[in-house]
Amino acid sequence: MAFRGWKVDALEFYEGLEADNSKTYWTRHKDVYDEQVRGPMTELLAELEPEFGPAKIFRPYRDVRFSADKSPYKTSCAASFERGGYVQLTAHGLAAGIGVYMMDSPQLQRYRAAVADDSSGAQLQAIVDGLAYEVTSHEQLKSVPRGFDKEHPRAHLLRHKGLIAWHQFPLKPWLGTAKAKDHLVTFYRACSPLQEWLQAHTG
Repeated sequence: MAFRGWKVDALEFYEGLEADNSKTYWTRHKDVYDEQVRGPMTELLAELEPEFGPAKIFRPYRDVRFSADKSPYKTSCAASFERGGYVQLTAHGLAAGIGVYMMDSPQLQRYRAAVADDSSGAQLQAIVDGLAYEVTSHEQLKSVPRGFDKEHPRAHLLRHKGLIAWHQFPLKPWLGTAKAKDHLVTFYRACSPLQEWLQAHTG
């Protein structure tokens, strides 16, 4: 079936799950999750794959083994693309990201070297400045990492341990239509220079 957006039932499902994160609630409303949440996400990813590559939907169950929060279910339906894109639906609507959420040590070394370089670093700065979306990271250092000038003109970028463009879309009626895909496509295309830079310089 063609992607036609998420109906209000999908948002209400997550509103209810936030209020009652229990197996009882999940079991009672699993048909809503399957049909109104996961179903449209599956259709969306299939339509995006030709341009943005394959994606995988995350499991709805939380790993609570090492968490103080023992809530069993995630309050979002999220998926990640093999090329770095991310999309999620919550009770608050649709959000998307693209980039590298958390770099491993070799990636981080390559990233910092590229940021410090006058040519590639200036290119990244121009990309970030030109985006109409927030560019952030999951974690960043309080100061410039060792070995780099504390007064470096791109010190703020050197402090990041990952780099992503992120956007929480306003909750609008288009979420319940096929136009939701168009908004995501606009975001991914606009942010493609950032993703291309990261792929070229971090691997």
